Amino acid sequence: MNQLMDAANRYIKSCDWHDIALLKVCVCALGVLVGLAMPWSKKWAVAWGASLVLVATYVPLMGKFLPFLLGDRVEIKDIYKEKQL
Repeated sequence: MNQLMDAANRYIKSCDWHDIALLKVCVCALGVLVGLAMPWSKKWAVAWGASLVLVATYVPLMGKFLPFLLGDRVEIKDIYKEKQL
């Protein structure tokens, strides 16, 4: 398994954004094909699971990407931190 992860890391480091976009389109197409293959009785459970995975992965990715999109990295401060006396 470590060899697989090392190979994947080496591959990603050699990719540019076009390659990553193609990879994402490929994985999306695979997801659509798997979704089409699901029987009707299981589609809702699979849809809920896919929705949870989407939210769990999309939010952290956008959290990392938005500072780059906005320009300079913005420091995130804890606004709920207790005041020090």
